[in-house]
Amino acid sequence: MAMPKWLIRLFAESLEGYEPRIVDLERSIRIIGMAADTNMDRIYRDVPALGKAFRDHKRQHPIPGCKEPWGFAAVSTGFNPAVGSFTYTIGDVVNSMKDIPEGLIGFEIPAGRYAVFPVRPKNRFGWGPAIADAKQYAYGIWLPQSGYATGGVIDDFEYHDERSLRKRRPEIDLYVAIKEKP
Repeated sequence: MAMPKWLIRLFAESLEGYEPRIVDLERSIRIIGMAADTNMDRIYRDVPALGKAFRDHKRQHPIPGCKEPWGFAAVSTGFNPAVGSFTYTIGDVVNSMKDIPEGLIGFEIPAGRYAVFPVRPKNRFGWGPAIADAKQYAYGIWLPQSGYATGGVIDDFEYHDERSLRKRRPEIDLYVAIKEKP
C-alpha cells in the first residue's frame, strides 16, 4: 500500500521542482550487510526488521575494514513495476570485502552516472516517508521529464553519513542510476 501524500508531507520537505545534481561516481562503493526481497506493500515493515537484524548481527560479528568516516548504504535493485517487488540491501561502507563475516553478504554499488536527490526529513522519525517522497519525485516527475532513463545496473541507493545522525534536520543523499536517453 502506497503511503498517502498528506502523511509524506507531514514528515518530509517537498522536492517538487528540485533539480538534482548529476554526478559520475568514479569508483564503486563496497558494502557488507544484509538483503531482503520486499515490495511496495511490505517495505515499511521489512526495512525496520532488516535494520534490526543487521544491528543485532553486527554486535556478535563486527564488520572489519569499515570506512572512516562512517558510511552506510541502502540499495534497491531489480524493481519489477508489474508487482512492485525489489531487493533491498543494507550495509556499512567498507574498504575491502575480503573478510565478510558469516551471515552477511558483500555488495558493490557500481561506478557510473547518478542523479543525486537530497532527502531531508523534518526529524529522524520521518526517514521512510521522506525517502518515499524523494523516490516518487525522482521516478515519477523528474526522470520522465529529464534527458535521462534509468541506468539499468541498479535502481538507486541511499547514502547515509554523519549528516543522517543529526537529531534536527538530518539528511542523506538518494542516488538514482541514470543514462542518457537515446
